[in-house]
Amino acid sequence: MKFSLADADGGYTIHAYTDEHIVIGERRYDRSLILQPERIIDDWPVSSVEQLQAEDFRRLAQLEPNLVLLGCGIRQHFPAPRLYRSLTDAGIGIEIMTTAAACRTYNILVSEGRAVVAALIL
Repeated sequence: MKFSLADADGGYTIHAYTDEHIVIGERRYDRSLILQPERIIDDWPVSSVEQLQAEDFRRLAQLEPNLVLLGCGIRQHFPAPRLYRSLTDAGIGIEIMTTAAACRTYNILVSEGRAVVAALIL
């Protein structure tokens, strides 16, 4: 799916995505990443929900969002709640969905000025 370009002052938004890649600005990402309106962390070594560790969620909590969108790939798959306890203990919401749904939801929340992090598994 392709999106139109967002206002540059709104931060990073997703311009297009497929099951194999995500386009942010002019750059194409072919591996999992963590995205905030003000930063892209493209060295996230997770390629499946099964690889997620509690440390991954602690890292997301350190980014201090109000909400984390976990894009699980092409199928929604829930990690064990004990893994993301650091988020819930910090009062940070988590929504678990496909990566495509997370891309769409992320753009909407960024346009609303929300403090959101998208952890997108490809």
